[in-house]
Amino acid sequence: MNAILYVARTGCQWRMLPTNLPPWQTVYGYFRRWTLQGLWLKLNEALVKTVRVLAGRHPQPSAAVIDSQSVKTSEGGEQRGVDVHKQTPGRKRHIIVDTLGLLLIVVVHSASLQDGPGGQLTLHRLFERIKRNVHNRWCRLKLIWADRAYTGIVERVRHQFGWALDIVRRTDNVKGFQVLPHRWVVERTFGWLGRYRRLARDYEHAVLASEAMTYIASIRRMLKLTIK
Repeated sequence: MNAILYVARTGCQWRMLPTNLPPWQTVYGYFRRWTLQGLWLKLNEALVKTVRVLAGRHPQPSAAVIDSQSVKTSEGGEQRGVDVHKQTPGRKRHIIVDTLGLLLIVVVHSASLQDGPGGQLTLHRLFERIKRNVHNRWCRLKLIWADRAYTGIVERVRHQFGWALDIVRRTDNVKGFQVLPHRWVVERTFGWLGRYRRLARDYEHAVLASEAMTYIASIRRMLKLTIK
């Protein structure tokens, strides 16, 4: 586990693991096995509940924020494309976080997929997890904040999932950078994730592995919070 966290934090290649850690074949074997088993998502969910309780919050968030981040890929692999708005070749990470900025779910897809359809896919993934487990900690979720790129799916989200998608808009008379209510939380989470060099560029061949690395970064950060 320490070796996997080391890869996520430092961004080193599997074959370049220090000799005081287990052989890279063993480490990668565990990473792949746990990724296919969905273990990272389960660990992330458990830690989200723990951190929220430690912060004096209800373990089940009632509000969340959604956003995406385009990231370049280094090699060939699944679902690669070009973000036409940012001219970024690679993939997008779509994430949903609670009001503390804790990662609830991540979906990685081609950068060519626009935020509306990508957001719909991410919300559907979260909804399916709730359906599979009625005791899921996100069953209280009622409100999700988003930027104007998601305007086109507001009604579909309400009809399909029963969630209110609130679009937070910029003030037209303000120039340059502007801190937007609620949306700044997810931007801060992207900043946290950016400290993990394995996420600075998407090195993974499979999108499932890319999602796993995002969860691992989230897990490492929450472990530090629980230790404090």
